Amino acid sequence: MNSVPSKDPTLRELLKVLDQRRQAFLWTAGLVFLLSVVACIFMTRRYQAEGVFELQKSSSDDLDIGSMMGQAAGGASDSLSLETDLQTEVSILQSDTLALRVIKDLNLEQNEDFKPTFNPLSWVVKLFTPAGPKDPPGASLEDSPVRRVWMLKEFSKHLSVKEDSGTRLLDVKFSNPDRKIAAAVVNHLIQALIDYTFQTQYLATNQVSVWLDSQLSDLRKQNEDLQAQVVKLQEGSGIFGVGGTDLNGKPVIYSPILDRMQESSSLLAQARMNTVVKDSVYQIAKSGNAELISQLAGTSMMSQSGEGVTTSLALIQTLRTQESTLKSQIEQDASQYGPAAPKLIEERASLKSVEASLKQEVARVASRAQNDYEVAVATEKGAQTNYDADRHEAEKLNDKTIEYTIVSKEAEESDDLYQDLLKRLKEAGILESLHSSNLTLVDVAKVMDKPHSPNIPLLLGLGIFLGGFLGVIAVLLFNAIDNKIRGTEEIEAMGLPLLGILPQFNIAEHVGKSIMAESNSTEFSEAIRQLRTALLIARSGSPPQVLLVTSGSPMEGKSTVALNLAVALSQYQKKVLLVEADMRRPVLKRRLRLETTGGFSLFLADQSATVEPAELPGYPWLFILPAGPPPPYPSELLGAAPMGEIFDRWRKAYDFVVIDSPPILPVTDSQILERCADTTVLVARAGMTSRVGLERAYKLLFPHAKNPGQPGIGVLLNGISTHSAAYYGYYGTYGYKGYYRDEGGKNG
Repeated sequence: MNSVPSKDPTLRELLKVLDQRRQAFLWTAGLVFLLSVVACIFMTRRYQAEGVFELQKSSSDDLDIGSMMGQAAGGASDSLSLETDLQTEVSILQSDTLALRVIKDLNLEQNEDFKPTFNPLSWVVKLFTPAGPKDPPGASLEDSPVRRVWMLKEFSKHLSVKEDSGTRLLDVKFSNPDRKIAAAVVNHLIQALIDYTFQTQYLATNQVSVWLDSQLSDLRKQNEDLQAQVVKLQEGSGIFGVGGTDLNGKPVIYSPILDRMQESSSLLAQARMNTVVKDSVYQIAKSGNAELISQLAGTSMMSQSGEGVTTSLALIQTLRTQESTLKSQIEQDASQYGPAAPKLIEERASLKSVEASLKQEVARVASRAQNDYEVAVATEKGAQTNYDADRHEAEKLNDKTIEYTIVSKEAEESDDLYQDLLKRLKEAGILESLHSSNLTLVDVAKVMDKPHSPNIPLLLGLGIFLGGFLGVIAVLLFNAIDNKIRGTEEIEAMGLPLLGILPQFNIAEHVGKSIMAESNSTEFSEAIRQLRTALLIARSGSPPQVLLVTSGSPMEGKSTVALNLAVALSQYQKKVLLVEADMRRPVLKRRLRLETTGGFSLFLADQSATVEPAELPGYPWLFILPAGPPPPYPSELLGAAPMGEIFDRWRKAYDFVVIDSPPILPVTDSQILERCADTTVLVARAGMTSRVGLERAYKLLFPHAKNPGQPGIGVLLNGISTHSAAYYGYYGTYGYKGYYRDEGGKNG
């Protein structure tokens, strides 16, 4: 046998391996995906709440000595100082002090996450670690080291504090099976940080409170002077202040002139938009294109058009529908009645009437659209005139309004500062009144509607990806350790002659009948015919008369191949004898439900006895000699019989003799019978026959060939899936479609 040089596997070969071992791939991928589904079902649903707060710059609003003396906080703008401040806040948020405060306030010891659970690893470690003192019964959390360490560990495990790069924002996240607890922990922790920051600033704030008290009298006098100046400017400008500020921080004022200008500006904008819309409708209507005009119906432009234009558009759509219907009817009647039919003449007259009405309605729409456009232009001119007049009046008040706004803003700021400082000093709770913090809450943690984990799509996607990856690994592993024959390439790589392949089929469905008798265009029957042709033309000169069918091991399909090969040969209307020489495990009598009592074993034991082959019903050219009763020593019985004389008689009586021989590896019967055969078919089953077994079986048969140059031994690969890469590689297609018969049963 020829040796084939090794080469690197190609992508096509790898895909072929995956196709050959698709079950291993599907089982592995399915198991991993099932594990991911189980994980998604049984994993605890955890909800993650997120709160965001901002660390503001230090400003003069902070009530400390430095800010009150006018000193600038130069370090606040420094990037290094900012990073230090952010890291400090992160460390404080992750501190045990704040964690214990939140745990105690929210009673987290009763939460599912914070209840002790059994950990096998920790239990094993404790076996080799000296046990410390236990917590006192009934002690608080601060006085219970074991409980405190456990609670702080669990709290830290589910807490996440991160700073947003390039910003002054800090994100605080906490996950818990209870979504309300998750949100409450985040909000409580942020509030605890704000309170902690306030407490550190309280002492500095308390020092400046005495100094502020002495400054209130001067601030009150300045505030009164500014208020008087505002009243004086308001009386001379004709504007009215209503108090408060707008979104931009400017005082809210009222002026009739400004209101009129705003109203005229709005009317002018509406008039301009209406003119543009009416002009667009007029230009489309002026084109006279009925199809284009009808498309205006239902658009936003038509909602602003007059009732006359809308009514005309509806009529145009109706007339176009009638026109289309009449044209279709005329085409149909013209092909049916001829051009001179009275009905056709009447329909053409109706079509002309509809077309005339459509033309008139299009002209009417154009006229109405022109009128609407002219009215819109006149309205726009009037709105422009009113706007110009109101704008001229508003510009006169501009200077006075600016001065009023500036003074009013100063007065309001002065009053706000006075009221704020007065409130801080007069309230009984001076701590809350003088509260000064550079932390601003941006997003309050909210109760989430969906769990954060497990991430079902991610887990399922990971299960699919990991399942596919492990499936490929499993396929490559099985392919590396498996030595079974999977395709024709492996047989050809071993240097063995290949006769053909046979597709898979369910033998249980064909007990009592031949596969060939079922259909003339099945994959299996066509493969048998190809085998028949390959055997008859394999040798130069006369075709082989005695054909031996064997296999390396049992259950590889040799009996089925022998039976159907005999049926195929009998279809040439040649006398064919099928001899079941496998006397150890005969199957043909049971499978074909034969009633004969004779057999090959009785014929060998007593050749003088009358043992006639049985004719298979429905096949007048096919005769079968079943195995008969199992003898005690089949090999000795074959060796003692004059096989040469027996086969000479059969050669004279029959055109072809097909021998169903036992497997060659377990017993030696096939080696005895092969000497009398012209051609030997060695059956191998895909996924069952090993490379070593096939090579060994071939070597056992090879020395008995009559002509070493043409040994007359070929391998037939059985059990190939019609949807496998091996089948496609042999036939160039998946499955089989009859060449000479189409789906309707007609000859092709």
